[in-house]
Amino acid sequence: MEKLKFDEMQLSSWILRAVTDMGFEEATPIQSQAIPLIKNGHDIIGQSQTGTGKTASFGIPCLEMIDPDDRRLQAVILCPTRELAIQVSEEFRKLLKYKDNIRVLPVYGGQPIDRQILALKKGAQVIIGTPGRIMDHMRRRTLKMETVKYAVLDEADEMLDMGFRDDIELILSKTPEERQTVMFSATMNQEVLELTEKYLKNPEYIKISRKELTVPQIEQIYFDVKEKDKLEALCRLIDVYDPKLSIVFCNTKKRVDEVVEQLLGRGYFADGLHGDLKQAQRDRVMQKFRSGAIEILVATDVAARGIDVDDVDIVFNFDIPQDEEYYVHRIGRTGRAGRSGKAFSFCVGKEIYKLRDIMQYAKTKITQQKLPTVTDIERTKKDIFLEKIKANIAEGNLEKFAEYVESICDEEIAPIDVAAALLRMQLGSTISDYSKSEDDLNAHNPHNASEKYAKDMVRLFINAGKKNKIRAKDIVGAFAGETKVPGEVIGEIDLYDDFVYVDVPYEYAKDIIDGMKNKKIKGKRIIVEKAKKPKAPVKKKRR
Repeated sequence: MEKLKFDEMQLSSWILRAVTDMGFEEATPIQSQAIPLIKNGHDIIGQSQTGTGKTASFGIPCLEMIDPDDRRLQAVILCPTRELAIQVSEEFRKLLKYKDNIRVLPVYGGQPIDRQILALKKGAQVIIGTPGRIMDHMRRRTLKMETVKYAVLDEADEMLDMGFRDDIELILSKTPEERQTVMFSATMNQEVLELTEKYLKNPEYIKISRKELTVPQIEQIYFDVKEKDKLEALCRLIDVYDPKLSIVFCNTKKRVDEVVEQLLGRGYFADGLHGDLKQAQRDRVMQKFRSGAIEILVATDVAARGIDVDDVDIVFNFDIPQDEEYYVHRIGRTGRAGRSGKAFSFCVGKEIYKLRDIMQYAKTKITQQKLPTVTDIERTKKDIFLEKIKANIAEGNLEKFAEYVESICDEEIAPIDVAAALLRMQLGSTISDYSKSEDDLNAHNPHNASEKYAKDMVRLFINAGKKNKIRAKDIVGAFAGETKVPGEVIGEIDLYDDFVYVDVPYEYAKDIIDGMKNKKIKGKRIIVEKAKKPKAPVKKKRR
């Protein structure tokens, strides 16, 4: 279908100004089809993935039909998660930039309900929220659904998977039968179809064809690796491409925790996101990711729903997803807002058949490449550094620094040796971190990132352990954060119920002991000291 421009849709001037400020001129395929139909009063079913502009597809016609003079509730938007409800409400606020007499209010769990009740008393024409919290307000009579004329089910399949069907049906049953109903869903399973048959009137069906499921700007590559070499492969790719932000997708919560711990152990700024985290923890992780405080977000598919960050450079499929549609959702996290992006997948053995199913389903090509060697990484880092040097020379104003070089050369040191020494100081530490040969990713144990320091290690004792809920990642994070010691140099960590042994390079031992004085890990004030020769206790857990 031909994509429309927003000024061809007979939209209000204030909407057009807001859309222009948001940087959009041409509508996406889902917007081109959905907005005219919804404006004309049709119920619709839209099958579309995250990142295709579906929020504006139902948001623009919703705001167009709101009566600003009527302070009663007129539209309700149901979302599966708090994150998505916040994301949708932020999009609505952008669309309302030039319209100040329409009030939109998000309501969701994890926020004090008293505050929401006070806000609702002031009146809101549009409510965006999760089914559970909206039901809460309905029971309290702080939300009255009798005046609703427009209802949206966003990511309906996800809400049903999360067990919200009864809540959805009760909410819709309390709204007028003549309301207009719009549903968006990534998949069309039997449960979704049953809901549409019951609550939508002669709906128009819109589907983005499979050839449009993936974004053309996304370069899709897979690497044939062994299971034990995935972490090494991930680290090499991160170092070669140096992404500003990246997301690593895993199939299980346990895997997320393992990958985060291993990345922290190698000195990367990483954190995890999965269903076991409390809402406050998830909010903190996402805030750190958006601000760049962490560069690598490791997540499961369900936890990643609602992530709306435009600057993700690379998506890594650490595990190949079991569902073809999950692959499409994952890679859609990069290449947003017209930017280019990369999607790298690690394929182990017979998973190649699953990858072929994904290619056939999404009508896309995922090409195979060899993993970068140590030589490749060295060459890339050298090229980047030399480009920076050339840029500095082009900027000029180097007279003072030239004097420094001349003063060294007066001591009968050749200028070429000065340049080579500076290059080694800049690149040497990073290049030496890889302990596998250029052609072999199988001989190295990725859990022992401190192999090069093994001859000169000191064992430290910490007076807290598993009973204090301390994990290896907590120790690595505390040492790196409080003492500025690189996480990658920390060696073996032995966890016991009441204490921990940690191997660190001799040169860092004093800095760690001094830096951790009067410090806490997991709320426990700890003491770090050189260990006496330990006895062999039982129930030892090794990292």
